Amino acid sequence: MTAERARRQPRASRRRAESGASQTTAASRRPRARSLGVADRPLRVVARVHAYPPVHNAGAEWMLHSLLCALVARGHEVTVWLSRYSQLSEPYTLDGVRVVPFAARLDIGAAVRRADVAISHLENVPALAALAAGYGTRFVAVCHNTFPATFRNAATAALAVYNSQWMAREAEAYYAGRPSAPAATLVVRPPVFADNYRTTPGDAITLINCNADKGGDLFWRIAERMPDHQFLGVRGAYGQQVVPPRPVPNLVYLDHVPGHEMRDRVYARTRVLLMPSRYESWGRVGVEAMASGIPVVAHPTPGICEMLGDAAILADRDDLDAWLSTLEQLLRPTEYQSASERALERSAALDPHDDLVAWCEAIESL
Repeated sequence: MTAERARRQPRASRRRAESGASQTTAASRRPRARSLGVADRPLRVVARVHAYPPVHNAGAEWMLHSLLCALVARGHEVTVWLSRYSQLSEPYTLDGVRVVPFAARLDIGAAVRRADVAISHLENVPALAALAAGYGTRFVAVCHNTFPATFRNAATAALAVYNSQWMAREAEAYYAGRPSAPAATLVVRPPVFADNYRTTPGDAITLINCNADKGGDLFWRIAERMPDHQFLGVRGAYGQQVVPPRPVPNLVYLDHVPGHEMRDRVYARTRVLLMPSRYESWGRVGVEAMASGIPVVAHPTPGICEMLGDAAILADRDDLDAWLSTLEQLLRPTEYQSASERALERSAALDPHDDLVAWCEAIESL
């Protein structure tokens, strides 16, 4: 995919190395993908976020981690500073990214002052943008949703990163006529390397993150109406998780699963993934599932529709009978095989290499 630069296209180095990217930790199973190249000069990059893998596992955090890993692969020094207190007290390293817990150090200001680039997302964008402005450090906002506050907080960024073309269009409409807007923008789809998730699908119909907005209530009702099929619920990293009011014998739940364990503990047990989300700006788990040819049935949010492309199988989250009918048809051997092939094709089309190169070059050109 060609990454979109909606305003100013940053200058970019086009150097490519021929060797595959090295795997820095066994836990993350980073693939030997095409090299992202080597930067002309190393940068000091500081990120400020509320939580981070492997303790906190959600799509936004794993997207940011993928972006930061790409910078590490290009030769940059990357440090993440956490803003919320947790039980962690010592810094740790994940895939070459150094992570500093809140309880370990308090001199984030000094780190930003020394940095070439400061990056944030979600709740930390306003504070880090202000701190970076005070020190003259280039600031980058990674946007994960189309809420007005997200665009408002990113308005002073040197670079705003959107996770879909749909989000980029929403941002352009938001900034039209307003006095300030990001100096440059870039679309980077949440990076998923298929080799990290590819497995032999299992037998379960699965929902990942069983809170109400993700469809937790609809999920157990579907399971109750399809007693001859196994259902698997994975409790999420955020939101109150829905608990069925009565036992559903064919439904089991897993406690929250770290991202690097999803392949073996979730997708290897999954035949169909459900995404009846009320809102999704993209939907990373759908891409993870499609790496194994697992069909995804989803509620048609704009982000999900863009993510699924020609592999889309859609049903309205408020129509239980539509989900039952769709699943009954999908699970027929011929229909399933066709849907699985479309999922694999879509997975291949979402290879993140070009997006990550564009991201690195945009950071290096700031």
